[in-house]
Amino acid sequence: MKKYLKHNGVRLAIVVVIAALIVGLAARSGKDGLAGPLPSAANSLRIPVQGAVGSVVDWLRGIYGYIYQYDKLVAENESLRQQLAEAQDQVRQSAEAAEENVRLRTLLGYLEKNTTFVTESAMITSWDASNWVSAFTISKGSDNGIEKGDCVITESGMLVGQIAELGTNWATVRSIIDVNMDAGVLVGDSSVAAMLVGDYALMQESKCKLSYFTEDTTLFTGDSVVTSGRGGAFPAGIVVGTVTELRSEAGGQTYYAVVQPSVDLNMLSQVFIIKDFEVIE
Repeated sequence: MKKYLKHNGVRLAIVVVIAALIVGLAARSGKDGLAGPLPSAANSLRIPVQGAVGSVVDWLRGIYGYIYQYDKLVAENESLRQQLAEAQDQVRQSAEAAEENVRLRTLLGYLEKNTTFVTESAMITSWDASNWVSAFTISKGSDNGIEKGDCVITESGMLVGQIAELGTNWATVRSIIDVNMDAGVLVGDSSVAAMLVGDYALMQESKCKLSYFTEDTTLFTGDSVVTSGRGGAFPAGIVVGTVTELRSEAGGQTYYAVVQPSVDLNMLSQVFIIKDFEVIE
């Protein structure tokens, strides 16, 4: 409508002026108080023209009123959009703060049972986009006392992975299912010693592999898996996952166990790095 008025405003003004002239002529009388031919014609048109002019004026007022109200509504709508965005951002920040508070409370309870642990919290900033690795970057680095090889866990003590690369204010975490991951573990109630290793095929299933146990070892589905603490890389007793399946190696002479990690990597937003702990000799 604004564009229409811009392009046709002059024409509308001309129409209004002509109508006004006709009305003016209608008001003039001829000689001796008698209306001449033109005034007579004008007078005969006066009433309908006046009505038309009034209608045009009312219409223009309505149009301009509509434009004013439209602009006002657009401005109010934009203001409401901004207020809504700000409110949503506040809710999101509040929810994130509440979630972090819950994680920290859970970690506090976990650390009360593991008093030798010195931890550092960090947020996940990005995941590696490659299909060949399972790794992510965190927001802390060597400036925070983190070292390569440090164990990474959740607030409840589930194994997430290990620091693989390090910068001053960032670090790369190799996840528990990464092909280059390995850790000494204990399996089941009998604490069978084994090695948790990464496997490319299993990584696509978000799982990992148990290997390097003796031939006479008996494992069962449902067996729990925890870190052994041997070797000094990981503290003892960190929850790894559960044996879900036993598979034969090529040739069927040996077998290995498939482990479903306890941690859901897709749900992680914050992790905790164990910077120091008591090493079992």
